[in-house]
Amino acid sequence: MTPMVEAMQPEGFKGVFVYLEHSNGQLEGVSLEILGKAQELAGKLSTDVTGVILGSNVRDLAEEAVQFGANHVLIADSPELAQYTTDAFSNVLGALVKERKPEILLLGATHDGRDLAGRLAVRLNTGLTAHAVQVEVEENSKLLVCGVPGFGGNIVAMCKCPRSRPQMATVRPGIFPVPQRISSRKGTLESVPVSIGQVRTKILERSVKEGVDITKAEVIVIAGRGAEAHLDEVRKLADSFGGAVGVTRPLADKELMPRDHQVGSTGCAVAPKIAIVFGASGAAHFVSGIREAKAVISINRDQNAPINAYADYIVTEDIATLLPALLKSSEKS
Repeated sequence: MTPMVEAMQPEGFKGVFVYLEHSNGQLEGVSLEILGKAQELAGKLSTDVTGVILGSNVRDLAEEAVQFGANHVLIADSPELAQYTTDAFSNVLGALVKERKPEILLLGATHDGRDLAGRLAVRLNTGLTAHAVQVEVEENSKLLVCGVPGFGGNIVAMCKCPRSRPQMATVRPGIFPVPQRISSRKGTLESVPVSIGQVRTKILERSVKEGVDITKAEVIVIAGRGAEAHLDEVRKLADSFGGAVGVTRPLADKELMPRDHQVGSTGCAVAPKIAIVFGASGAAHFVSGIREAKAVISINRDQNAPINAYADYIVTEDIATLLPALLKSSEKS
């Protein structure tokens, strides 16, 4: 039987910690997004933002995190942290949290971030709000309140952790804007002792799937259920614009496109300059994924489709007629 772990109670906890994930010598975009949001939270709590970075030879990344908004950065640097492993990273970060006692700990909802957050929440016997799409500080209680999609994205449940600390959440990529980088921003860097502890796994090979990250696309062409029969043409149109292809959940459920091309509360949130949406009805869980788009163009033969209420430009036309004409025009340009 696993022994009970005593919960870490609220007294003495202060500050907002952000786990700074990185790969291939760069900070992950979601970590930068969280830094911007963390500054907002810290302002409401009259505290500071501390970034925590684990890895090997990562001091330059720590300095970069300051430029994006971290007031302090704790650096756990060791060759044994060069690659992510659950045991090593949870041992090191868990020890830091117990020592420094942050009130809030935010991580990106990436593959590694979700793995690490779940392990830490169990070790610290605290609550974890997973895959948050809203992150706020409650006005009266000053508690962290996070919104999490439920029932296929049809609702957003607001969750908080009133008793134990730290208040933890993983934040979905693409929800918040990346803050402005200010090269002259000042902050403190602190190297911390590293105790790896027992590591029960060994990385034999690491491979990264090739593909387009649609969350970074400036132009995205999205196919809804009404465009299912025209998916090849949607791909060609996206290619002609140098853009990415997205789909709504029904098309991803049918495995017509990989799940990482799904846009919406249960998929990716995108923030392109232009989102062109073909044949999507405009369900709330889909619309939440394009709310940061600078301009939304809805193309739908139903002039009363709910998506039109969120669009900047509306084209009421049959997709079977319009798509070939668009492709022909793009070939001439």
